[in-house]
Order: sequence, then C-alpha cells, then structure tokens
Amino acid sequence: MPSLSLVVCVHGERDLFGRLLREAAGHCDDLVVVHDGPDSNNRAALPPVDQPAKEMALDYGALAPDAPLPTFYNTPPLPARSGSIHELVMQHQGRYFEGPRCFQQEPHWPFAWWQAKHDWILRLDADEFPSEELKSWLRRFRDSPEPTTDTSGYTCTWPLWNGTRTVTTRWPTDRIFLLHRRRVRFFGMAEQVPIPDGEFEALQLILEHRPRRKSYGFSNLLLRKQAYHWRQIIAQSLLGRPTDLQCWRWTSEQWPTIWEEIRERPLRTAFYRLIMWPLFNLREMKRVEGRVILSAVIFSGVHHCIVAVMYWRLRLMQTKA
Repeated sequence: MPSLSLVVCVHGERDLFGRLLREAAGHCDDLVVVHDGPDSNNRAALPPVDQPAKEMALDYGALAPDAPLPTFYNTPPLPARSGSIHELVMQHQGRYFEGPRCFQQEPHWPFAWWQAKHDWILRLDADEFPSEELKSWLRRFRDSPEPTTDTSGYTCTWPLWNGTRTVTTRWPTDRIFLLHRRRVRFFGMAEQVPIPDGEFEALQLILEHRPRRKSYGFSNLLLRKQAYHWRQIIAQSLLGRPTDLQCWRWTSEQWPTIWEEIRERPLRTAFYRLIMWPLFNLREMKRVEGRVILSAVIFSGVHHCIVAVMYWRLRLMQTKA
C-alpha cells in the first residue's frame, strides 16, 4: 500500500497553511515544509531579480538519503517561535526547513522531495486543500496496491476562485497533485512542472484553490509585483541551461519544448501564444463549462507573450554587451 509525504513550500500565509494542514490531516503519512527564506512577519519588497546561487544547482535525485544537509538549508532551533509556521509544523509532527529566499517555490521542490520519507509526494500549496471527494480518493489510494510503474502521478481539476466563491467546476484541469518522485524529472524554475517518465492519470476530482484574492484575472496578470518577478526570473533562466538550476533527476541541457520555442523564436512565439492560446482556452472552457470568463482564458497567452518578449530583450542586451 502506498504511503504519502505531504510536501509544502510556503512563505508566510500561516492562516491559509493552517487550513491546509487541518483539511489534509489523516490523509498523509509524512509532512515536509520548506519556508522560502526566514519565517518573519515582515514582508520585504521584492529585491532585484537574480537566480539562486550557483552552488544550489544540485541534482537532489542523485543524493544519498543520508547525505549532509546543504548549507543553504537549515532547521531553526527548538522550541519554535510562538505564532510561527515552524511552530505549526511541529504541532503536526512534521519536519521544517528554511531555505534561501527565492520568491518562488519551484527551486525548493528538489530539496523537499529529497527530504520526504516516501516516494509518493502529495504536492499542495498553502492556499489549497483537498475537496471531500479528493479526500475519499486519497483514503482509497493509501489502502490500495501500489500502482504500476508506468504511473508517474495523478492530475485533477483546479477550479477558479473569485475571492469569495468558486466560479468553475470542471476547468482548468491537469493540476499535478500527486507524483512518484522516482518516476518524474524536474528543474526548479518558476512555472515548470514535473516531467513524467510514464503517464499522469487524469482524475475527475477537485483540488480547492482559495487564496485571499482572485485566482485569475487581470489583477494577477498585470498588477501583482510577484508576477513580474516570476516572468523576469523565467526569462533570465532561459539564457542559461536547466542544469544551472536545482534539479530532480534532470541531467539534460535541453529545455522542454514549451521553453525551447521561446529561446529559438521569441517574437514569433510571443505573437502565436498571445493570439492562439486564448482561443484554445476559450474553446475548451466553453466545451466543459458551457460559458467563458474572458480574463481567465487570456491569462496564459498574455503571460507567455510577456515572458518571450522579456527573454528577447535580455538576449539582445547580452549580445550587445
């Protein structure tokens, strides 16, 4: 029977994270939490964009379980500070680490997966929690035989949230919520997802995503400072190699197609994704939901258009330097 490690990378949001732990209680066998930077109530402004230190570019999938802890990750001393996320993790019998401030969670996943006790990783964010149907499925999964080796993980539906209620029930899909760490490959760049050795099985189940704000829309796209920060980090990363980043079983210097297209033809790719991706999303949302939310269907196309243009400008500056 499979055992699950709940792995969460977080920065602040203690109340939302506490909700996740309450909702996930009894549905996992291990808890690993990595905090992005020191746990503090003070939220500093975003610093100039930079990549994680080169010494962080390790392949954690190749490290032995008893290898020394990298110097850039640490566990604060006990007792945990009152009111801290560390304290909350200790109350739930989990293990807590603080890493360097990356302003994104993806660079921390390889380390967190390495620290997990079990191969099946329940990958949830602080502002998410499993629906009742998903909880029932997790109980059945843990009581069932081990899935076949060609199953790399499972995906679910991730409904849109308008800040007060969910506004979709069957779109968007393909949110990877459970994966087998020895059957996926990954490098730690914002927006990158695990690449399966086998297949991700799609389930008609819901993972609730309820941040304090809307989970979609123009404000997320154009007004959030963090969104610009992520896009700049992606564009800068694409100037190098995936292996310059923290990795999990990733040894290739070749970028996945979605990123290689930006590297090879940035402006052409920007135009194509700006026009075509919203049309694809519009058709799919109309098909499964019976209606369209314009600000939701255009998000990914505009976002990738901006990333591609940022990359083109950075490459041009690099060429002229």
